[in-house]
Amino acid sequence: MIQKFKTHIDSHLPYLKKAKLLIAISGGMDSVVLTHLCQKSGLKISLAHCNFNLRGKESDADEASILQLAEDLELEVFIESFETEKFAKKNKLSTQVAARNLRYDWFFQLAEQLDFDYILTAHHADDNLETFLINLTRGTGLEGLTGIPETNGIIVRPLLPFSREDLEVYAIGNKIEWREDSSNASNKYLRNKLRHDIVPTLKQMNPQLLQNFQNTIENLQESQMIVEDAIVKIQRKVVSVEDEVIGLDIEKLKKLSNPKAYLYQLLKDFNFTEWDDVVNLLDAQSGKQVFSPSHRLIKDRDFLLLTELANDGNEEIISISKKDKKIQTPFGVLLFDEADAVSANEKHIIYVDKETLKYPLTIRKWQEGDYFYPSGMKGRKKVSKYFKDEKLSLIEKKSARLLCSDSNIVWVIGMRPDERFKVTDHTTQILKIEIR
Repeated sequence: MIQKFKTHIDSHLPYLKKAKLLIAISGGMDSVVLTHLCQKSGLKISLAHCNFNLRGKESDADEASILQLAEDLELEVFIESFETEKFAKKNKLSTQVAARNLRYDWFFQLAEQLDFDYILTAHHADDNLETFLINLTRGTGLEGLTGIPETNGIIVRPLLPFSREDLEVYAIGNKIEWREDSSNASNKYLRNKLRHDIVPTLKQMNPQLLQNFQNTIENLQESQMIVEDAIVKIQRKVVSVEDEVIGLDIEKLKKLSNPKAYLYQLLKDFNFTEWDDVVNLLDAQSGKQVFSPSHRLIKDRDFLLLTELANDGNEEIISISKKDKKIQTPFGVLLFDEADAVSANEKHIIYVDKETLKYPLTIRKWQEGDYFYPSGMKGRKKVSKYFKDEKLSLIEKKSARLLCSDSNIVWVIGMRPDERFKVTDHTTQILKIEIR
């Protein structure tokens, strides 16, 4: 397997060979095997382990095993202990989601502070299949059926082509020791039930299941790329923007092979759920409307017009005082709360150094010429260039809003915070800002 792993790195992930890598290691077979493979391949690696304190002595034993592995392989190791259940309760999250948020937030902090180029996780082909089946059972579009991406930002998953069986054969053959997580034996979670009951049955029915699945995933990913390219082209033909209103040309939409599918792709980011009603607007009388929690879609002669609910007239700049804890906006509720520490950094949550802010804060639309300093980057960037690099659609650009302190952008809301306001070692007051 080591040769197959090296070949995969050479052909698909050659940039890892000169990079500084951080391996997310639990102590289980997958991540321990990944560590051995990376070391034998000559990659520059360090280890990062999270002790979530969810399984008492087992959690401590996992941590001890990682420390021993690092010593045996002469590797740098980072250990962080979390009060996961307390964090989950405070933030009203499931234990699994809380652990995931804590884990990735800490990994990203390590990467930023210590200049790691990439974070490696040990997801493999069986994990990919299980994720596909979970999304399938819950109902999803094409996006949910394209599997776990091998590369997502600085997260890289070099074991995706390999099965759990491949890893186990390698581990046993090389007398590699690992820890078994007792929670993996329970069918309490859907993933475990799929892993223990459903997937083995499917493999028994078709021994080539994983290989065929991988081919299917590749086909779906290619199809998704075609869909995205097609939507960009169609958007240019049918979408126009004028005076804060987005127009969709009805005649051109109706000439498409499947207007409902195209309408879904064009409007999916604007919280509509009654898609039959949206499609029926194409043949409705002028003045007929469909609402989402944030937007209005109205039939106006030859066009469907999309506007924000609070933007049917001229939108005013929203002012936020230091005392405000909750602000209602056209796109959701903005919450402000002091925090003791930085926790789950997500697109809808940021943490800032409160003392760097100048009140009143404001929320406004972006304008040509606006610039900010994207978190994690050196130097400034025009907001318009950031949107272009993020491949935002015209509709997404029109919906974007900025949280500002004086004339400086604090947050491209729901997307990227500004580096100048981040929490540092010198921060004494942390402000958590969340959009719901």
